[in-house]
Amino acid sequence: MKLLVVGSGGREHALAWKLAQSPRVQLVYVAPGNGGTAQDERLLNIAITDPEALADFAEKEQIALTVVGPEGPLAAGIVNLFRQRGLKIFGPSKEAAQLESSKDFAKAFMKRNGIPTAEYETFSDAAAAHAYLDKQGAPIVIKADGLAAGKGVVVAATLDEAHAAVDMMLADNKLGDAGARVVIEEFLEGEEASFIVMVDGKHVLPLASSQDHKRLQDGDAGPNTGGMGAYSPAPIVTPQLHARVMREIILPTVRGMEKEGIRYTGFLYAGLMIDTEGNPKTLEFNCRMGDPETQPIMARLKGDFSKVLEQAIAGTLDTVELTWDRRTALGVVLAAHNYPDTPRKGDRIGGIPPETDAAVTFHAGTALVDDGKLVTSGGRVLCVVGLADSVRGAQSAAYETINQISFDGMQYRRDIGYRAVNRKH
Repeated sequence: MKLLVVGSGGREHALAWKLAQSPRVQLVYVAPGNGGTAQDERLLNIAITDPEALADFAEKEQIALTVVGPEGPLAAGIVNLFRQRGLKIFGPSKEAAQLESSKDFAKAFMKRNGIPTAEYETFSDAAAAHAYLDKQGAPIVIKADGLAAGKGVVVAATLDEAHAAVDMMLADNKLGDAGARVVIEEFLEGEEASFIVMVDGKHVLPLASSQDHKRLQDGDAGPNTGGMGAYSPAPIVTPQLHARVMREIILPTVRGMEKEGIRYTGFLYAGLMIDTEGNPKTLEFNCRMGDPETQPIMARLKGDFSKVLEQAIAGTLDTVELTWDRRTALGVVLAAHNYPDTPRKGDRIGGIPPETDAAVTFHAGTALVDDGKLVTSGGRVLCVVGLADSVRGAQSAAYETINQISFDGMQYRRDIGYRAVNRKH
């Protein structure tokens, strides 16, 4: 079998790496891929990003199935296009992907379907938004309605910050169309977790629980980022909480979409906030695997992932049982100089050790330059995953590997997994 993974980040490297382990898989194409996927002889990068051209390629190369990593192509309708041409693809349709591509759509959908989430209002008029902020007070959350590559959410601790965020999105149009409408919602306190499942239209198959760290610096300080690290399993997701999230959030979402005439297929990611009493609320939906959660999840998944995707496309996920490495996997993101604002590109990367049973390094913002040298080419450069019997052990395995890696301006958190380590049992 030949497979196709669409995307270029750490998530896509991890998906392709896992799929390539299947004895049935001859080759995994990654479009467009990165420096890490370029170095793996089981993977082949192709410089195609246009959905029509990707469909042509899948037809010509007789690709058995395609899996889509990032939200951009999903929101643009790549799944609709492939299906129209009779090509097998795993991901949500353009209509279903609105759960991520429009915050307003997602919030209104949750309200209609009784899915627990923060109170909110939507605005396209700056004056009305400012008036609402003054009425509500801070802390408060301002979100761009559209896709803004992880930059569209401002958790404002003060009213000044909140007003500035509204001006940036609505008045100054800094986020373009994505910020032409804003969702303002109540600030929720608690601990976040990532709840990711696979959906085949009817059946839901949960993946291992995970938790990521969004802030740039240790102790959850500094600006929000796309994610600075993640680990799996997440101790906060107890069996009781797992059952409750499935019952109150995931299943009502899949059923609600179906009821509204949209069949949901693909990965579904619910970002949760769990309060001190253990009640979950939905912060947001993503219509794809999380990044960096995918890296530790794929590092723990056992068995043939290509078969799981086949069943998902065939609508028979109810027959699949996943098996997981009992160890904890913990991934630490190594970011470029000046990430998240204006990350520097072109710094030489050295010292990445070969993969072992206890550690694997996934590439994200990397590229191979003419002389075969690896350089930084994006904000989040690498994700180093350590595996061990405890969170502390997985931390050690990841950080020991990181000590061998170097590039100018490299920044990373030294406390990934601290909540799990400090958790009171």
